[in-house]
Amino acid sequence: MNKIAILLGAGLGLLAAAGCGPRPPGAGQGYIEGEFVYVGAPLGGQLTRLAVSRGQEVQAGQLLFELESAAESAAVREAQGRLAQARSRLENLRKGRRPSEIASLEARLKSARASLELAEAELRRRVALRAENVISIEELDAYQARRDTDREAVKTLEADLETARLSAREDEVKAAEAEARAAEAGLEKALWALGQKRQAAPEGARVQDTLYRAGEYVAAGTPVVSLLPPANVKVRFFVPQDDLAQVKIGGAARVRLDGAGAPLTARISYVSSRAEFTPPVLYNRENRSKLVFMVEAVFDPKDAPALHPGQPAEVRYKP
Repeated sequence: MNKIAILLGAGLGLLAAAGCGPRPPGAGQGYIEGEFVYVGAPLGGQLTRLAVSRGQEVQAGQLLFELESAAESAAVREAQGRLAQARSRLENLRKGRRPSEIASLEARLKSARASLELAEAELRRRVALRAENVISIEELDAYQARRDTDREAVKTLEADLETARLSAREDEVKAAEAEARAAEAGLEKALWALGQKRQAAPEGARVQDTLYRAGEYVAAGTPVVSLLPPANVKVRFFVPQDDLAQVKIGGAARVRLDGAGAPLTARISYVSSRAEFTPPVLYNRENRSKLVFMVEAVFDPKDAPALHPGQPAEVRYKP
């Protein structure tokens, strides 16, 4: 029993010595990280169709899910009817009166002009008779008043006919134009709301997770699908402060993953401005109290799809 204990203690000592050995120069421990894109709808509703599944690769514009949209479809039809009504009213105001109404005014004007000509002829005869004292002054005044009345009737009908041939008043036309624009905006809003019930992938990505099933109610703004685009896959590692000067934005890094073949090339995209203690979950052979800086590097898009968040990685960053 003592011999076994001695051997076991020796083995543990060797493991401890190996774990506390010197860190390779220009190397750091880290892990693969992914920044997920959570896709939801700004409007709530029942999930009627989930068009993707976990792990599926989707292209930009590909349908992800649909929500119930009966109310939004009805709102679109209502807005279309209001717009058609507003446009019809505006067109009617711009055209003026109907041809039949204009024809009626023209006939009345023709009759009024004929009455005026007759009244003027009668007045001329009465003026001659008055000059010979055949009729009284009162009778002459009566014929003159009749002529004046017929003249005013002709002027009124001419003005009415001119107005009928024109469109509506400018302020009425402007009000109708504003009403039509408001109806157009209402239709745009209704179409937008209807379109939000169908959500598509904003870019090519892998479906990381689906958070609802068909038939469930989804609240407004709640994610239904999470995506991981290749551009959002990166490696996050930690560099001791002694090596910080060797790490530059845009610099190259070599990333080796467990079980992988040749190391991958990455480009350093971020260097933290704040120091932190080495996270103990990395077990990176350094003194646990030593300060390190977090660094991130992104991969070539063709390499990113094969990587998975959480994979441990060893990164070499020295040029």
